[in-house]
Amino acid sequence: MKITMPVCAVLVLGAAHVAAANGAGPAPSKISGSTALALAGVIAPLSPTLSGAEKKAVAMLFAANADIPYKKPVVVTADKIVCRTGNVDITSRNCEVTFGKKVRTVNGPTANEIFATEALAGIPPDGAAGSNFESLSKLSCTIDPNAIRQKDGSGADCTFQPAN
Repeated sequence: MKITMPVCAVLVLGAAHVAAANGAGPAPSKISGSTALALAGVIAPLSPTLSGAEKKAVAMLFAANADIPYKKPVVVTADKIVCRTGNVDITSRNCEVTFGKKVRTVNGPTANEIFATEALAGIPPDGAAGSNFESLSKLSCTIDPNAIRQKDGSGADCTFQPAN
């Protein structure tokens, strides 16, 4: 019995070390339905990789128009999103949205919209001297207009991880 406990601890620690070395981190968070559509809806307009037609399709769906001419699924991605609001300087609100090597910085109402939508999606806030932060990484949302048209709650799914 005395030998089993240390061996077990070594095995568990060894497995954790191997998982960390292989890049295994926390499992991605998943959201779907209206919250996923909202998250995709606030990020899509900033994306440098989406076509104009894809941005318009997501905007129309987010504006409560399920009957749109665009039929193909749209994938909205961002490598990292970091939003800050001030709790001392209450006018301060901004988000940095990273798409590959391109970083888009937004302020004011657009940043507030992203910050609020992250909160709705369950991104936990973090605080620092005078600021509140919310951040995520590896965002991938799939928006399927054909499924959304069915009006059964399906057609919008997102995964993301905590920011590094």
